[in-house]
Formats: sequence, structure tokens, C-alpha cells
Amino acid sequence: MGGLRDWAIEGNSIAKVFSFGGFKECLEFVGKVGEIAIAKEHYPDILISFDRVRVSLSGSMDGICEKDFEVAGEIDGI
Repeated sequence: MGGLRDWAIEGNSIAKVFSFGGFKECLEFVGKVGEIAIAKEHYPDILISFDRVRVSLSGSMDGICEKDFEVAGEIDGI
């Protein structure tokens, strides 16, 4: 997990919950995550709540891959 902050291994994926001031901030964050996902061609599962966003990355059915960590690091940089 190297330099990732607050990501947790959950079965075959890594996940993190991001907290914001409200729904609008969540949507703005998800848009930025989407831009990263499209650029990297690696797509997370995203769950939006009122003031939280849960992002989960899984490279394959076999488990976590290097690209999961790469995308997670970029998401942390938002």
C-alpha cells in the first residue's frame, strides 16, 4: 500500500471513504475521479452519500493489481 493514505484492503479490492462538506462537493470529486478513470482506462466502483464518497478499486477477479494502486494514488492527489 506504500504511500497511499487511508486505503484499506477489502477482499479483492482496495477502498477508501472520502468526506466532504456536502453533496455538491461529492459530485465535483466524483467528476475528477471519473477523469482519472477514463485517462487510465481503469474504472472504480463509486458510492455517493450526502457528504461521503466511497471509492473501491479492483483490477480483476483474481485480486488487486498494480493499476489499482496507481489510480488510488492519483485519486489521493485530487
